Amino acid sequence: MNWPLYSFALGIVLLQQQPALPPWPWLPLGAAATLGLLALGRRPGALPRLGTILLAAALGFLWAGWRAETRLAERLAPALEGLDLQLQGRIAALPQDFGRGQRFEFAVAPGAGVSLPPTLLLSWYDRPETPRPRLEPGQKWQLTVRLKRPHGHANGAGFDYEAWLLERGIGATGYVREAGDNRLLGRSDGFFSRIERLRQAVREDFQARLPEADYPYAGILTALAVGDQKAIPGDQWKVFAGTGTTHLMSISGLHVTMMAALAAALAGALWRRSPTLMARWPAQRAALLAGWLAAAGYTLLAGAGVPALRTLAMLGAAALALASGRRVAPGNVLAFALLAVLLPDPWAVLAPGFWLSFVAVGALLLAARPLAEEPPRQSWRRLGRHLGHWSLTQWVATLGTLPLLLLFFQQFSLVSPLANALAIPLVSLAVTPLALAAALLPLPGLAAAAHALLHGLMLCLQWLAALPGALWTPPAPTLPALFLAALGCVCVLLPRGFPGRWLGLLMLLPLLTTPQPRPPPGQAWVTLLDVGQGLAVAVRTQKHTLLYDAGPYYSPESDAGERLVLPWLRSVGVDRLDTLVVTHRDWDHSGGARSVLESLPVALLLDSLPPASPEARDLQPLAQERRACAEGQGWEWDGVRFSMLHPPAGRVDAPQGRSNHQSCVLLVQAAGQRLLLTADIEAADEAWLLARHRTELASQVLLVPHHGSRSSSTAPFVAAVGAREVLYPVGYRNRFGHPRPEVVERYAASGARAWRTDRDGAIGLVLGAATASGKPELWAERQRRPRYWYDRYAWKESGQGGPDEEENGNDGKAPAPTTTAPQGR
Repeated sequence: MNWPLYSFALGIVLLQQQPALPPWPWLPLGAAATLGLLALGRRPGALPRLGTILLAAALGFLWAGWRAETRLAERLAPALEGLDLQLQGRIAALPQDFGRGQRFEFAVAPGAGVSLPPTLLLSWYDRPETPRPRLEPGQKWQLTVRLKRPHGHANGAGFDYEAWLLERGIGATGYVREAGDNRLLGRSDGFFSRIERLRQAVREDFQARLPEADYPYAGILTALAVGDQKAIPGDQWKVFAGTGTTHLMSISGLHVTMMAALAAALAGALWRRSPTLMARWPAQRAALLAGWLAAAGYTLLAGAGVPALRTLAMLGAAALALASGRRVAPGNVLAFALLAVLLPDPWAVLAPGFWLSFVAVGALLLAARPLAEEPPRQSWRRLGRHLGHWSLTQWVATLGTLPLLLLFFQQFSLVSPLANALAIPLVSLAVTPLALAAALLPLPGLAAAAHALLHGLMLCLQWLAALPGALWTPPAPTLPALFLAALGCVCVLLPRGFPGRWLGLLMLLPLLTTPQPRPPPGQAWVTLLDVGQGLAVAVRTQKHTLLYDAGPYYSPESDAGERLVLPWLRSVGVDRLDTLVVTHRDWDHSGGARSVLESLPVALLLDSLPPASPEARDLQPLAQERRACAEGQGWEWDGVRFSMLHPPAGRVDAPQGRSNHQSCVLLVQAAGQRLLLTADIEAADEAWLLARHRTELASQVLLVPHHGSRSSSTAPFVAAVGAREVLYPVGYRNRFGHPRPEVVERYAASGARAWRTDRDGAIGLVLGAATASGKPELWAERQRRPRYWYDRYAWKESGQGGPDEEENGNDGKAPAPTTTAPQGR
């Protein structure tokens, strides 16, 4: 076992958990650690070996820290945010379609006049007056762009967009402005540009030969051929998640290994037919080289993801060992693969796919010894033996990755063993080879044949995903339970004859049975989620959960409900909602509700959706019961009181004016502490509330009306509420300029402390807890769990970001068109 390499990887993992980069002189310390590593490594004895291991970990920590400092220094300067900048550069990767345009990585050419990041992530939106040109990898453009620093959502669960941008080396995001001097300058013919153009040509060829109307699973073939996972619709991803087959729809190690094996077998067979070639070079070495080259070509064509790179590195190590005639321990091959992945990309450890990939391979290596030592059997039993090995492989991979699946996704498909037993051989041995052959060979019928096989598989997977109880969604495991489960998995996977292996199963029990904490009676735990320019608030009592709005809609393929709200709910152990309040129909409040209603049972839907609106027809049938929000509604859960103060009874059934005037206003009271949730009410609605409920408005905590718009938060309303803590649900540099400076000043003058989701991430509130001050407890996600890549520059002085025209979403998607849902202003 190559412990120094594993220690080096551990040092990289430790660096990625730091709240800030240590202010050390990286280069001198790195040089000293390297010299100490070399000196101690040459001495015999256990102590020098331990020193070598510790120094390897320190070297990994230093390496990742130096890379992080370099990468952070490339971010966009704060002074350049929101300015129109003219620059030149090259489209560096395959452009990705989204609802209203295309998104692409742009390598900036030097000479822009200002210091810019080397790589940008740009969106080019469709505009009726100026059609967007066809974008190709390698094209050189002069563009006028508007940029902002990398920024994502921070909720403590789900996808970390800022970390992903850091890993990709993207120092700013932005969009192309409409300008007369935007023009194509030429094209690059570099090696990687040609690879990316080939990927685009394959994607467009599949789209032309397999139109979506007739071939609904053509996107899967594109993903298997060139790694474009954006081509797979969201409803198909849900089927894969429900059956545990998601890994097959990316370029996994299994696909790369299969391609290497096929190429090696073909090359070896052809080589042996030529005595001349056999005399010059052994057929085994020729087969190994052909297999590795095929794997490398497939990895490049597929976009070089972590699983593919890991497999390519392992295949390279194994091929070198076989070619040299040396016997290399499997653990050393895995260590070499770790080094090959983490040296160029120390941020790979932040991706769940990295851990799932390496842990699965490690579990298979740990359990492989009894298979290799099994005595041979009679030929007529070989089929049974292969089936037994296949079943054991599935069991080992499932058990080894179970703790990680529950940690990262809080869900596990109980039908995955059956689904994978059917899908793995079909996808790996038939669908993927046919898709690649269709991509590279001009033979008719290959793509249609691959789709026909895929169509039959999808019917089976859809049936399995629809079975009752197919998907198990326990809460996120605690850290002690996770470590104990990992130790238990190792015990169970040890070779046969090892004493006490069965105790490993007992170590898994805390992972499967430990519930998430809930508030005591008389308290409410409230979380204002960071969903960008939108709203989603979760209120949990001892036995109940309420969700107040579900965040914005991004595109037909994604929304905040799916990307942000549901991952957070699963992480805290919420598997059902007692009440979902959709305050009004604006896209930034109701856009994520459908995903929530489709994924969780909802006992009661309270909404202010007009009866004839498409939103009402879309959402209301999905809940077990539905009622219209109305003044006077109230209920009590576990000692916590909920009161609806707005809209007036009957207004939802006969809506007038802007949808903001239908907003559901909810008062939450616990042990004398009060929280007022106001959605998007405006000045006229505030006046109505002052006339009807002046004495009830007084609250310690206030969700600021309409995201801090100038049309709300009138001086009489601010005075009547008298909040000491005010919460602004706003997107970073949102195009509306929320919260408006005059509103911020008004609340500051009242003595209230301001909390903002764009600055603080998710904001937590313990309502009803006995504190020395008598005030509710509040916390911010970015302060509670800081990471060194979180951007804090914008809040050092005024604490405010400026407006921008680009809408903010977790993946930068544009706002929904008004034909889908009206936009709030």
